[in-house]
Amino acid sequence: MTPEANRRGALFMVGAMAAFAIEDALFKSATQAVPVGLALLIFGGSGTVIFAAIARLRGDGILPASGLSRGLWLRSAFELLGRLFFGLALAFADLSTTSAILQATPLVVVLGAVAVFGERVGWRRWLAIAIGLVGVGMVLRPTGAGLDWTAFFAVLGMVGFAGRDLATRASMPSVTNAQLGVLGYIALTLAGVLVHLALGGSLALAVSLLSADALSLLLAAAVFGVIAYSALTAAMRSGEISVVTPFRYTRLVFALTLAVLIFGERPDGMMLLGSALIVGSGLFTLARGRPANRKTA
Repeated sequence: MTPEANRRGALFMVGAMAAFAIEDALFKSATQAVPVGLALLIFGGSGTVIFAAIARLRGDGILPASGLSRGLWLRSAFELLGRLFFGLALAFADLSTTSAILQATPLVVVLGAVAVFGERVGWRRWLAIAIGLVGVGMVLRPTGAGLDWTAFFAVLGMVGFAGRDLATRASMPSVTNAQLGVLGYIALTLAGVLVHLALGGSLALAVSLLSADALSLLLAAAVFGVIAYSALTAAMRSGEISVVTPFRYTRLVFALTLAVLIFGERPDGMMLLGSALIVGSGLFTLARGRPANRKTA
């Protein structure tokens, strides 16, 4: 890859992370006026329609022509888990806390790669992973008076997304990104159904009380989600993965900024230090995982 391709990939990645952060903020804003189950249904349904339209415009089937393989079923199950609990975390926990915990996903992916694919990890990366998990604990603050149990939704969501990333490796390469997007947003729609059934209440009544502002927020969130997904795909195809991937962590910067400006959150020193440990250990793990370092990682 040329330096220009890497710069282009980095810009796409930063743009994708900004769009993801805006998507999260819009969804969280909507859930302040809309039941979370209904919000997930509208958000997931809108994203499904958009990605289905993209697939058709590109001349692809909306779903894989060969059907859902075992790998795709597994990926969809983890996607459902991730979308379900991350959506709950956005609705009930602080945006800053939820976003910080999400940054630990690459660390859990490495752990899964060791367990599932037999990848080898040296003591330095094991130490970095341990430090990153300590950072998660600092964000959660399990022994402090400020413990917020709703933040554990973010942990479960992060585990689901890590499993999705691992299962993607087992998916058929012929499956297009738009088709993966359709499957992902179908999982999000199913998550909305599950949340609605779990929390009860009348869906018809909730729909009748849905305001134009809340609906606009959810539709805008879906649009930004599609933009983010498309930019992420462009980033991974433009530059070297080892160069582009670390820019994923800019999502936390955007999320913290939006959390402060829009929701009035005030992350304290413990949370910021924990976030720094998560990001630092993730960057180190990525650096040690580059091809040139694999023998000594």
